This record gives sequence, C-alpha cells and structure tokens, in this order.
Amino acid sequence: MFVLELTYTAPMERVDAALEDHVTWLKAQYAAGHFIAAGRKVPRDGGVIIATGMDRAAVEHLVTEDPFSVADVCTYRITEFVATTTAPALEEYREQLPS
Repeated sequence: MFVLELTYTAPMERVDAALEDHVTWLKAQYAAGHFIAAGRKVPRDGGVIIATGMDRAAVEHLVTEDPFSVADVCTYRITEFVATTTAPALEEYREQLPS
C-alpha cells in the first residue's frame, strides 16, 4: 500500500486550472481499484492519496499521468507501507509482512 503526498509547487491559480482534470483522473483510479481515499491537506498546500494493488514501479508511473504532474503544479512523495492492521471496513486491504 502507498501514501502519495502531493505538495503544490505552483500558484493556486495554476493548481485550480488543472483541478477538474485531476479529479477526473482520480475517479478513473478509483474505478480501476487503485485508490481507496484521497483529499486535500489542511492547510491547502497539497493532497494525500492512499493507493493499493500496485507495485512501486506502477505507482511511480501512475503519478506521472496525473494532470497535476503533467501541468507541473506539484511534486509527489511516495511512501510504501505494509497495512497489517486495518479498520474492519478495510479488512480486504490487509497485507502480510514479506517472508
């Protein structure tokens, strides 16, 4: 599982100009089963996405396709973790530690 942390690197006007395309991209990733949660950071200087079901190379490629990346308005920090415990509603996403 991955935590994708976006940090805006451009003025908010440029971020907002790419926002509609970014939201369309997010919806496509939810439909593909890649994302399970996303939202703005507070204060609004970026966002956070929880991604699953992919390896690191796939995640690294996927974020390059984000319209925010294409518009060069953010950077991504990708943190991989093993979700060995979850809330009951997220049980299907529980992972096992590697051997």
